[in-house]
Amino acid sequence: MTTRRTTFIPYRPRTVLNKHKRADHWFWTRYSAYPYIGCQHGCEFCYCREQKYSPYDDPHDFAHVIKVKENAPELLRRALKNAPLDPIFTGDYQPLERKFEISRRMLEVCHEMGFPVFVLERNPGILRDLDLLKAIHERSRAVVAFSIITTPDSQEYDRVCQMEHLAPPAAKRFAAMEKIAAAGIPVGVCMMPILPGLCDDEANFDAVARWTAGHGGSFVLASGLTLSDQQKEFFFTVLRERFPDLLGLYQRLYPPHSYGPADGSGRTLALRAREACARYGIRDRMPRPIVPGEKRALNKRVVERLAEKLHEMELNNEADHLLWKYRKAAWAVEDMEEEIGLLYRTMGLKGLQAIPDLGPGLGTEIAAWIDANSKPA
Repeated sequence: MTTRRTTFIPYRPRTVLNKHKRADHWFWTRYSAYPYIGCQHGCEFCYCREQKYSPYDDPHDFAHVIKVKENAPELLRRALKNAPLDPIFTGDYQPLERKFEISRRMLEVCHEMGFPVFVLERNPGILRDLDLLKAIHERSRAVVAFSIITTPDSQEYDRVCQMEHLAPPAAKRFAAMEKIAAAGIPVGVCMMPILPGLCDDEANFDAVARWTAGHGGSFVLASGLTLSDQQKEFFFTVLRERFPDLLGLYQRLYPPHSYGPADGSGRTLALRAREACARYGIRDRMPRPIVPGEKRALNKRVVERLAEKLHEMELNNEADHLLWKYRKAAWAVEDMEEEIGLLYRTMGLKGLQAIPDLGPGLGTEIAAWIDANSKPA
């Protein structure tokens, strides 16, 4: 079998920063900015082959035709000039970063302009920029997560490695995690995507949490596999050709027109992650990066608290109307221009209860949380 050569295509896009109305409740990022399209690692389960993310008609091109956004740092600097301060999902340390160094230059822009960053990575090459990440963390906060779905001592490790194609071994990612943790930067694992029949058993969850805690990580975020359009067809072809014993399972879980698994296993996986993390003293949630001295820091902490409560309610399978109550409350506090602590000090409980989508119940809950977490003068 011949090995296909990788082609790099430098180009100059018009924009690089993706903006959202508010930060998500998963990675806490409001912005994303990526230096490359396509990935040399070529993980065969990667959702980035889906049509809405990929410009390639042939999903095989995703790992072999890499588009390089050569003007990304300049575009990022321009876009952040008048943007509200919130974390940016950025960085990409696939092998070509050694040559083009666009990830580092984008991180330099974030540091220069005081923006927090979140970096999700499969490659220990990120250690090249540990000095810069540490500087960002000291000024405005940084969080790093490694994409790891199984450990070297797991039963299905070898088969997962085959699907991860050219991604560096998990042991090297864990070793890099340990160095990042030693530098004082919050770091953990994104156990994504969890592959049915390979990574979804309790023993694997336990192993990932154990290795994470043992290498200085403080969290494991877990999420299941999604498959859509050309990526689903591509992945089913991989199973058919190399893992035929798994094909029937995936055909049942991902019937036509489905995106996530048809068995509704998302809550089960999330509970396994929480239980495994608890055994090793780490969390199944990521800390929210908040710039030191930020005016609306308390607002963001309140939103973080509401989001954590929402997650707990989802795990407890509570009614949708209760979930929406907390979700809308978190959005309302996130959207406030006024500092919530000042509102509480000047108007008391009635001020909190008057915030849209809070009302008496949640207003009282937030007041109690603020009182319990206020530092004495």
